[in-house]
Amino acid sequence: MTDSHCHLADAVFAADLPEVVERARDAGVTHALVILAAADAAEAGQASRVQALWEGVRFAFGVHPHQAHEWPDAGAATGIVRRRFESDVLTRAVGEIGLDYHYEFSPRDVQRRVFAEQVALAREIGRPVVIHTRDAEADTFEILQAEGRGGVTGVFHCFTGDAAMARRALDLGFSISFAGIVTFPRAASLRDAAALVPDDRLLVETDSPFLAPVPHRGTRNEPAHVARVLEALAVVRGVPTERLDEVTSANFLRFVGDC
Repeated sequence: MTDSHCHLADAVFAADLPEVVERARDAGVTHALVILAAADAAEAGQASRVQALWEGVRFAFGVHPHQAHEWPDAGAATGIVRRRFESDVLTRAVGEIGLDYHYEFSPRDVQRRVFAEQVALAREIGRPVVIHTRDAEADTFEILQAEGRGGVTGVFHCFTGDAAMARRALDLGFSISFAGIVTFPRAASLRDAAALVPDDRLLVETDSPFLAPVPHRGTRNEPAHVARVLEALAVVRGVPTERLDEVTSANFLRFVGDC
């Protein structure tokens, strides 16, 4: 199994990181994409621990929309992201990046600029992007089309949209990743979207420590719980869990460039 999006470098895992990694391995999780926030020194230190403990981890690095306001100067965000890719071969994707108009921790115009700059950088250096979008669907697609220019692909992580949004992402060449929300009782429309994603565009994730799936809902999430997401999606798609594991694992390895 693979976890295509987790935050193992978060401080909440600092005290028991070895045990978290061991539980993931015991559950059959072989690889994970760990998301790192640009210029977060604490996460950078924790990332080194993760890497030492788990050879199957790869990293994504970018400026999240919540932190976009910390990069007021044009080009500042892309400068630090570019340097990360130049210095670390295990960093494979630009992300998570995007727009969040739900919380608006950063002004919308700043979010759009920082997002657009990072999409353009991903196109330039030939890397996939990890997209975060919340209450900002129209602007997200507009920037991907304008700055990606058909040369950027990636994944819409922790997808929460409907079937129409899924088709729109697929039409741009993106993959779609589902997290623990797909196990929630009221997520019928999300399960409808999950049913239509082609096999070769499907990924699974935990987004840990957030959004623990049923039956772990309300607790700290961790990569081992991706097994519950995989099982739920297998039911939705009417296939054996083992078969879906093969498909999503192959997709993940292609995404991070290890296949």
